[in-house]
Amino acid sequence: MPSRARRPMPRTGRPAVRRVAAVERAVAVIDALAEGAELGTNEIARRTGINASTVSRLLATLAGTGLVDHATETGRYRLGLRLLQLGNAVLARLDLREIVRPRLRSLAEETGETATLSAPGERDAVTVDFVQSPSSVRSVASLGRPSVAHATAVGKVLIAFGGVELPEGPLAAYTPRTLTDRQSISEEIERVRSQGWAQAIGEREDDLNAIAAPVWGGRGELAAILGVQGPSSRFDRTGMRAALIPLCDHAAAISQALGWHPTVT
Repeated sequence: MPSRARRPMPRTGRPAVRRVAAVERAVAVIDALAEGAELGTNEIARRTGINASTVSRLLATLAGTGLVDHATETGRYRLGLRLLQLGNAVLARLDLREIVRPRLRSLAEETGETATLSAPGERDAVTVDFVQSPSSVRSVASLGRPSVAHATAVGKVLIAFGGVELPEGPLAAYTPRTLTDRQSISEEIERVRSQGWAQAIGEREDDLNAIAAPVWGGRGELAAILGVQGPSSRFDRTGMRAALIPLCDHAAAISQALGWHPTVT
């Protein structure tokens, strides 16, 4: 009697509901190793609640794929380099603007001002995305606009955390508030490094105030700069202080989405 052909599973566009217990246990082992530098089989079993003999088999399988390394000198296990390779492959596919866009919308809604995303370059940071303020009176942001390193909040973050040096020669004064003295700029950059954010009060344009914070990549590098800007008539020192917490919170959340961990710099 001929065997019946197995029907293909219908496509629903959603993951299957049933899970594979062995895979979940393997992920639990990887999670345990992520919390400690090197762990032995019994310690992993204790942390995961999985039988030690099962943990041993899982470790052997994971080590065979390169996801876990076995330290022969100690007999313990640690995360393998293949996880780093997989993580880099994921990050390579991510569009920074796609990740940040919802955060930009939220930041503009929470602050009532224009939220910007800038990409660091060799000399300037360039605006790559923004969400305009919901107010009728708003600052003007434009894609591709470069920052001025010494006269903008974004530019100060770039100098402080991006390893960018000021250009040689006299620095342009865009307004009476623009810092052009290199000693004053150096002191300002040290404040930015210490506090973790920057501000510019009428330094590039008389009626424009801004704050900015760094976005970190998975290797602790400056991946982007998140900013909030608005007209000085509304976005004054009080408004800037109020916007600072959501700005830094969103910058930290984006950094974590890019693989950054605050204990790794």
